[in-house]
Amino acid sequence: MPRAPFDWIDGESERRERAGLVRTLRPRSADQDLLDLASNDYLGLTRHPAVTAGAAGAAHRWGAGATGSRLVTGTTALHTELERELAAFCGFESALVFSSGYAANLAALTALGPHGSLIVSDAGNHASIVDGCRLARARTEVVPHAEPEAVRKALDAHGGPGLVVSDSVFSVDGDAAPLDQLAAGCREFGAALVVDDAHGLGVLGEGGRGALHAAGLAGADDVVATVTLSKSLGSQGGAVLGPARVVRHLVNAARTFIFDTGLAPAAAGGALAALQLLRTQPELAGRARAVAAELHGRLTAAGHLAVRPDAAVVSVRAPSPEAAVAWAADCRDAGLVVGCFRPPSVPDGISRIRLTARADLTERQIDKAVGTILKTAPTA
Repeated sequence: MPRAPFDWIDGESERRERAGLVRTLRPRSADQDLLDLASNDYLGLTRHPAVTAGAAGAAHRWGAGATGSRLVTGTTALHTELERELAAFCGFESALVFSSGYAANLAALTALGPHGSLIVSDAGNHASIVDGCRLARARTEVVPHAEPEAVRKALDAHGGPGLVVSDSVFSVDGDAAPLDQLAAGCREFGAALVVDDAHGLGVLGEGGRGALHAAGLAGADDVVATVTLSKSLGSQGGAVLGPARVVRHLVNAARTFIFDTGLAPAAAGGALAALQLLRTQPELAGRARAVAAELHGRLTAAGHLAVRPDAAVVSVRAPSPEAAVAWAADCRDAGLVVGCFRPPSVPDGISRIRLTARADLTERQIDKAVGTILKTAPTA
Protein backbone atom coordinates (compact mmCIF):
# COMPACT_ATOMS: atom_id res chain seq x y z
CA MET A 1 0.00 0.00 0.00
CA PRO A 2 1.53 3.37 -0.99
CA ARG A 3 2.42 5.88 1.71
CA ALA A 4 0.40 9.07 2.04
CA PRO A 5 2.02 11.94 0.08
CA PHE A 6 3.06 14.00 3.11
CA ASP A 7 4.16 11.28 5.51
CA TRP A 8 7.75 12.44 5.09
CA ILE A 9 6.83 15.67 6.93
CA ASP A 10 6.42 13.73 10.17
CA GLY A 11 10.05 12.62 10.01
CA GLU A 12 11.20 16.20 9.41
CA SER A 13 9.13 17.37 12.36
CA GLU A 14 10.67 14.75 14.63
CA ARG A 15 14.19 15.77 13.58
CA ARG A 16 13.43 19.43 14.29
CA GLU A 17 12.01 18.51 17.69
CA ARG A 18 15.12 16.52 18.63
CA ALA A 19 17.39 19.39 17.54
CA GLY A 20 15.40 22.00 19.46
CA LEU A 21 14.57 23.86 16.25
CA VAL A 22 10.76 23.84 16.21
CA ARG A 23 9.30 27.22 15.26
CA THR A 24 5.80 28.37 16.16
CA LEU A 25 3.65 31.39 15.40
CA ARG A 26 2.77 33.65 18.32
CA PRO A 27 0.04 36.16 17.40
CA ARG A 28 0.34 39.44 19.27
CA SER A 29 -2.47 41.77 20.25
CA ALA A 30 -2.56 45.40 19.19
CA ASP A 31 -2.25 46.58 22.79
CA GLN A 32 0.20 44.08 24.30
CA ASP A 33 1.85 45.34 27.48
CA LEU A 34 5.36 44.15 26.65
CA LEU A 35 8.64 45.94 26.01
CA ASP A 36 9.52 45.04 22.42
CA LEU A 37 13.20 44.59 21.58
CA ALA A 38 12.53 41.97 18.92
CA SER A 39 11.05 43.96 16.06
CA ASN A 40 13.03 45.89 13.46
CA ASP A 41 11.27 49.17 14.27
CA TYR A 42 14.64 50.89 14.77
CA LEU A 43 13.32 54.42 14.94
CA GLY A 44 10.03 53.65 16.69
CA LEU A 45 8.00 55.00 13.77
CA THR A 46 5.55 52.17 13.15
CA ARG A 47 2.98 53.72 15.48
CA HIS A 48 4.00 57.34 15.02
CA PRO A 49 0.84 59.42 14.38
CA ALA A 50 2.26 60.94 11.20
CA VAL A 51 3.14 57.51 9.79
CA THR A 52 -0.21 55.90 10.62
CA ALA A 53 -1.98 58.98 9.24
CA GLY A 54 0.04 58.70 6.04
CA ALA A 55 -0.92 55.05 5.69
CA ALA A 56 -4.60 55.67 6.46
CA GLY A 57 -4.80 58.65 4.14
CA ALA A 58 -3.27 56.69 1.28
CA ALA A 59 -5.71 53.81 1.82
CA HIS A 60 -8.68 56.19 1.82
CA ARG A 61 -7.49 57.92 -1.34
CA TRP A 62 -6.13 54.99 -3.38
CA GLY A 63 -7.92 51.97 -1.91
CA ALA A 64 -6.81 48.97 0.12
CA GLY A 65 -4.72 47.39 -2.62
CA ALA A 66 -2.66 48.39 -5.65
CA THR A 67 -5.12 46.41 -7.87
CA GLY A 68 -2.51 44.87 -10.15
CA SER A 69 1.13 44.58 -11.14
CA ARG A 70 3.14 47.78 -11.39
CA LEU A 71 3.12 47.53 -15.21
CA VAL A 72 -0.67 47.25 -15.43
CA THR A 73 -2.57 49.26 -12.80
CA GLY A 74 -0.38 48.88 -9.73
CA THR A 75 1.68 52.06 -10.11
CA THR A 76 0.13 55.14 -8.53
CA ALA A 77 1.39 58.68 -8.29
CA LEU A 78 2.14 57.81 -4.66
CA HIS A 79 4.55 55.03 -5.70
CA THR A 80 6.35 57.43 -8.01
CA GLU A 81 6.63 60.07 -5.28
CA LEU A 82 8.03 57.51 -2.84
CA GLU A 83 10.62 56.36 -5.39
CA ARG A 84 11.69 59.91 -6.09
CA GLU A 85 12.00 60.75 -2.38
CA LEU A 86 13.87 57.52 -1.55
CA ALA A 87 16.41 58.07 -4.30
CA ALA A 88 16.98 61.69 -3.32
CA PHE A 89 17.29 60.92 0.39
CA CYS A 90 19.75 58.06 -0.07
CA GLY A 91 21.75 59.81 -2.80
CA PHE A 92 20.94 57.60 -5.80
CA GLU A 93 19.83 58.50 -9.28
CA SER A 94 16.74 56.32 -9.32
CA ALA A 95 14.64 53.91 -7.27
CA LEU A 96 12.07 51.18 -7.86
CA VAL A 97 9.63 50.05 -5.16
CA PHE A 98 8.68 46.39 -4.64
CA SER A 99 6.16 44.58 -2.46
CA SER A 100 8.91 43.46 -0.04
CA GLY A 101 12.62 43.71 0.60
CA TYR A 102 12.82 40.00 -0.21
CA ALA A 103 11.32 40.65 -3.65
CA ALA A 104 13.75 43.54 -4.19
CA ASN A 105 16.76 41.31 -3.54
CA LEU A 106 15.44 38.57 -5.83
CA ALA A 107 14.90 41.19 -8.53
CA ALA A 108 18.34 42.73 -8.28
CA LEU A 109 20.24 39.46 -8.35
CA THR A 110 18.24 37.63 -11.00
CA ALA A 111 18.11 40.61 -13.34
CA LEU A 112 21.74 41.68 -12.84
CA GLY A 113 23.30 38.20 -12.75
CA PRO A 114 22.97 36.90 -16.33
CA HIS A 115 24.33 33.64 -17.69
CA GLY A 116 28.10 33.66 -17.91
CA SER A 117 28.61 36.08 -15.05
CA LEU A 118 29.74 35.43 -11.49
CA ILE A 119 28.02 36.46 -8.26
CA VAL A 120 30.30 36.59 -5.22
CA SER A 121 28.23 36.36 -2.06
CA ASP A 122 29.24 36.75 1.60
CA ALA A 123 28.61 33.64 3.70
CA GLY A 124 26.67 35.73 6.22
CA ASN A 125 24.20 37.21 3.73
CA HIS A 126 20.45 37.20 4.34
CA ALA A 127 18.29 34.35 3.06
CA SER A 128 16.76 36.59 0.39
CA ILE A 129 20.22 37.13 -1.09
CA VAL A 130 20.92 33.40 -0.92
CA ASP A 131 17.68 32.67 -2.77
CA GLY A 132 18.35 35.41 -5.32
CA CYS A 133 21.72 33.83 -6.07
CA ARG A 134 20.10 30.43 -6.48
CA LEU A 135 17.56 31.81 -8.96
CA ALA A 136 20.05 33.87 -10.98
CA ARG A 137 21.54 32.36 -14.14
CA ALA A 138 25.00 33.45 -12.99
CA ARG A 139 27.36 31.11 -11.19
CA THR A 140 27.56 31.89 -7.48
CA GLU A 141 30.66 31.61 -5.30
CA VAL A 142 30.13 31.98 -1.54
CA VAL A 143 33.16 33.47 0.23
CA PRO A 144 34.00 33.62 3.95
CA HIS A 145 32.25 36.30 5.97
CA ALA A 146 33.64 39.84 5.66
CA GLU A 147 36.86 38.87 3.86
CA PRO A 148 37.49 41.32 0.98
CA GLU A 149 40.60 39.43 -0.13
CA ALA A 150 38.49 36.32 -0.72
CA VAL A 151 36.20 38.44 -2.89
CA ARG A 152 39.17 39.70 -4.92
CA LYS A 153 40.46 36.18 -5.47
CA ALA A 154 37.06 34.98 -6.67
CA LEU A 155 36.75 37.86 -9.14
CA ASP A 156 40.32 37.41 -10.36
CA ALA A 157 39.83 33.69 -10.98
CA HIS A 158 36.61 34.29 -12.92
CA GLY A 159 38.00 36.87 -15.32
CA GLY A 160 34.58 37.83 -16.73
CA PRO A 161 31.51 39.88 -15.77
CA GLY A 162 31.02 39.86 -12.02
CA LEU A 163 28.82 41.12 -9.24
CA VAL A 164 29.57 41.21 -5.52
CA VAL A 165 26.65 41.13 -3.11
CA SER A 166 26.69 41.78 0.62
CA ASP A 167 24.51 42.96 3.45
CA SER A 168 25.63 46.35 4.73
CA VAL A 169 24.85 45.31 8.30
CA PHE A 170 24.49 41.60 8.94
CA SER A 171 21.27 40.72 10.71
CA VAL A 172 22.68 37.99 12.97
CA ASP A 173 25.45 39.84 14.83
CA GLY A 174 24.90 43.42 13.69
CA ASP A 175 28.41 43.80 12.27
CA ALA A 176 29.01 46.00 9.23
CA ALA A 177 30.48 44.92 5.90
CA PRO A 178 33.82 46.47 4.78
CA LEU A 179 32.10 48.36 1.97
CA ASP A 180 35.06 50.52 0.99
CA GLN A 181 37.27 47.46 0.50
CA LEU A 182 34.54 45.59 -1.37
CA ALA A 183 34.06 48.56 -3.69
CA ALA A 184 37.80 48.79 -4.32
CA GLY A 185 37.95 45.10 -5.22
CA CYS A 186 34.96 45.42 -7.54
CA ARG A 187 36.52 48.36 -9.36
CA GLU A 188 39.82 46.55 -9.73
CA PHE A 189 38.09 43.78 -11.68
CA GLY A 190 35.25 45.73 -13.29
CA ALA A 191 32.52 44.15 -11.17
CA ALA A 192 29.34 45.70 -9.83
CA LEU A 193 28.57 46.00 -6.11
CA VAL A 194 25.07 45.23 -4.80
CA VAL A 195 24.46 46.01 -1.13
CA ASP A 196 21.41 45.11 0.93
CA ASP A 197 21.09 48.14 3.22
CA ALA A 198 18.04 46.88 5.09
CA HIS A 199 19.67 47.37 8.50
CA GLY A 200 21.58 50.51 7.54
CA LEU A 201 18.83 52.78 6.20
CA GLY A 202 17.61 55.04 8.96
CA VAL A 203 20.49 54.11 11.29
CA LEU A 204 23.79 54.75 9.47
CA GLY A 205 24.99 57.69 7.42
CA GLU A 206 24.16 61.37 7.70
CA GLY A 207 20.66 61.60 9.16
CA GLY A 208 20.09 57.89 8.50
CA ARG A 209 20.79 57.99 4.77
CA GLY A 210 22.31 54.54 4.91
CA ALA A 211 25.61 52.69 4.90
CA LEU A 212 26.40 53.42 1.26
CA HIS A 213 25.91 57.14 1.80
CA ALA A 214 28.21 56.93 4.83
CA ALA A 215 30.85 55.12 2.74
CA GLY A 216 30.69 57.68 -0.08
CA LEU A 217 29.36 55.08 -2.51
CA ALA A 218 25.79 56.28 -2.97
CA GLY A 219 25.07 57.36 -6.52
CA ALA A 220 28.11 55.63 -8.04
CA ASP A 221 27.44 54.17 -11.48
CA ASP A 222 28.69 50.72 -10.42
CA VAL A 223 26.76 50.46 -7.13
CA VAL A 224 23.21 49.25 -6.46
CA ALA A 225 21.43 49.24 -3.10
CA THR A 226 18.41 47.29 -1.96
CA VAL A 227 16.44 48.46 1.07
CA THR A 228 13.35 47.53 3.00
CA LEU A 229 10.59 49.88 4.07
CA SER A 230 9.66 47.63 6.98
CA LYS A 231 12.45 48.44 9.43
CA SER A 232 13.47 52.05 10.09
CA LEU A 233 10.60 53.38 7.99
CA GLY A 234 8.08 51.35 9.98
CA SER A 235 6.00 50.28 6.99
CA GLN A 236 6.13 47.43 4.45
CA GLY A 237 7.84 46.86 1.12
CA GLY A 238 11.27 47.18 -0.44
CA ALA A 239 13.17 49.07 -3.11
CA VAL A 240 16.17 48.90 -5.41
CA LEU A 241 18.21 52.09 -5.78
CA GLY A 242 20.88 52.74 -8.37
CA PRO A 243 21.65 54.21 -11.78
CA ALA A 244 18.60 55.00 -13.91
CA ARG A 245 19.61 52.46 -16.56
CA VAL A 246 19.68 49.73 -13.93
CA VAL A 247 16.17 50.63 -12.76
CA ARG A 248 14.90 50.68 -16.36
CA HIS A 249 16.40 47.22 -16.84
CA LEU A 250 14.63 45.93 -13.72
CA VAL A 251 11.29 47.24 -14.97
CA ASN A 252 11.76 45.11 -18.07
CA ALA A 253 13.56 42.07 -16.65
CA ALA A 254 12.82 41.57 -12.94
CA ARG A 255 10.14 38.91 -12.54
CA THR A 256 9.31 39.91 -8.96
CA PHE A 257 8.44 43.35 -10.34
CA ILE A 258 6.70 42.37 -13.57
CA PHE A 259 4.51 39.58 -12.20
CA ASP A 260 3.82 40.74 -8.64
CA THR A 261 1.01 42.99 -7.44
CA GLY A 262 2.28 46.45 -6.58
CA LEU A 263 2.92 47.60 -3.04
CA ALA A 264 -0.31 48.48 -1.21
CA PRO A 265 -0.95 52.25 -1.16
CA ALA A 266 -1.17 52.29 2.65
CA ALA A 267 2.36 50.87 2.89
CA ALA A 268 3.66 53.42 0.38
CA GLY A 269 1.95 56.27 2.22
CA GLY A 270 3.28 55.16 5.58
CA ALA A 271 6.84 54.79 4.28
CA LEU A 272 6.71 58.21 2.63
CA ALA A 273 5.52 59.81 5.87
CA ALA A 274 8.31 58.07 7.80
CA LEU A 275 10.89 59.24 5.29
CA GLN A 276 9.66 62.81 5.68
CA LEU A 277 9.92 62.48 9.47
CA LEU A 278 13.48 61.24 9.17
CA ARG A 279 14.36 64.28 7.10
CA THR A 280 13.13 66.58 9.85
CA GLN A 281 14.50 64.51 12.77
CA PRO A 282 17.98 63.35 11.65
CA GLU A 283 18.99 62.82 15.28
CA LEU A 284 16.93 59.61 15.37
CA ALA A 285 19.68 57.66 13.61
CA GLY A 286 22.31 58.59 16.19
CA ARG A 287 19.96 57.82 19.06
CA ALA A 288 19.37 54.27 17.76
CA ARG A 289 23.13 53.68 17.57
CA ALA A 290 23.64 55.10 21.06
CA VAL A 291 21.01 52.79 22.54
CA ALA A 292 22.68 49.81 20.85
CA ALA A 293 26.07 50.80 22.25
CA GLU A 294 24.62 51.13 25.76
CA LEU A 295 22.91 47.74 25.62
CA HIS A 296 26.10 46.11 24.36
CA GLY A 297 28.30 47.80 26.93
CA ARG A 298 26.14 46.88 29.90
CA LEU A 299 25.60 43.27 28.84
CA THR A 300 29.26 42.60 28.05
CA ALA A 301 30.32 44.26 31.30
CA ALA A 302 28.13 41.66 33.02
CA GLY A 303 30.06 38.88 31.31
CA HIS A 304 27.92 38.08 28.27
CA LEU A 305 29.45 37.53 24.85
CA ALA A 306 28.13 39.90 22.20
CA VAL A 307 29.57 41.38 19.02
CA ARG A 308 30.05 45.15 19.20
CA PRO A 309 27.14 46.62 17.19
CA ASP A 310 27.92 48.69 14.13
CA ALA A 311 24.28 49.77 13.78
CA ALA A 312 21.22 48.90 15.90
CA VAL A 313 21.40 45.09 16.23
CA VAL A 314 22.74 43.66 19.51
CA SER A 315 23.24 39.90 19.43
CA VAL A 316 23.95 37.99 22.66
CA ARG A 317 25.18 34.41 22.45
CA ALA A 318 23.38 31.50 24.12
CA PRO A 319 24.84 28.11 25.14
CA SER A 320 22.51 26.07 22.88
CA PRO A 321 19.36 26.30 20.73
CA GLU A 322 17.27 25.05 23.64
CA ALA A 323 18.83 27.59 25.99
CA ALA A 324 18.17 30.41 23.53
CA VAL A 325 14.50 29.41 23.25
CA ALA A 326 14.14 29.16 27.03
CA TRP A 327 15.94 32.49 27.54
CA ALA A 328 13.64 34.28 25.10
CA ALA A 329 10.58 32.67 26.74
CA ASP A 330 11.71 33.67 30.23
CA CYS A 331 12.29 37.24 29.03
CA ARG A 332 8.78 37.32 27.60
CA ASP A 333 7.28 36.04 30.84
CA ALA A 334 9.07 38.94 32.55
CA GLY A 335 7.59 41.46 30.10
CA LEU A 336 10.40 41.74 27.52
CA VAL A 337 10.24 40.47 23.94
CA VAL A 338 13.58 39.54 22.35
CA GLY A 339 14.46 37.72 19.16
CA CYS A 340 15.74 34.16 19.15
CA PHE A 341 18.13 33.13 16.38
CA ARG A 342 19.01 29.45 15.93
CA PRO A 343 20.25 27.24 13.10
CA PRO A 344 19.55 27.26 10.21
CA SER A 345 18.96 31.03 10.50
CA VAL A 346 22.53 31.52 11.76
CA PRO A 347 25.31 30.44 9.37
CA ASP A 348 27.82 29.71 12.15
CA GLY A 349 25.49 27.36 14.05
CA ILE A 350 25.66 29.45 17.23
CA SER A 351 22.33 30.33 18.84
CA ARG A 352 21.63 33.83 20.13
CA ILE A 353 19.05 36.15 21.50
CA ARG A 354 18.86 39.27 19.38
CA LEU A 355 17.94 42.73 20.59
CA THR A 356 16.76 45.67 18.54
CA ALA A 357 17.93 49.04 19.75
CA ARG A 358 15.18 51.59 19.14
CA ALA A 359 15.57 55.33 19.03
CA ASP A 360 12.44 55.82 21.15
CA LEU A 361 13.59 53.70 24.11
CA THR A 362 13.80 55.57 27.42
CA GLU A 363 16.52 55.03 30.01
CA ARG A 364 13.99 53.30 32.23
CA GLN A 365 13.14 50.88 29.42
CA ILE A 366 16.83 50.21 28.79
CA ASP A 367 17.30 49.50 32.51
CA LYS A 368 14.36 47.07 32.43
CA ALA A 369 15.69 45.30 29.32
CA VAL A 370 19.19 44.84 30.71
CA GLY A 371 17.93 43.75 34.10
CA THR A 372 15.53 41.21 32.61
CA ILE A 373 18.16 39.71 30.31
CA LEU A 374 20.66 39.34 33.14
CA LYS A 375 18.08 37.90 35.55
CA THR A 376 16.85 35.27 33.07
CA ALA A 377 20.23 34.36 31.52
CA PRO A 378 20.87 30.59 31.28
CA THR A 379 23.90 29.02 32.87
CA ALA A 380 26.55 27.75 30.45
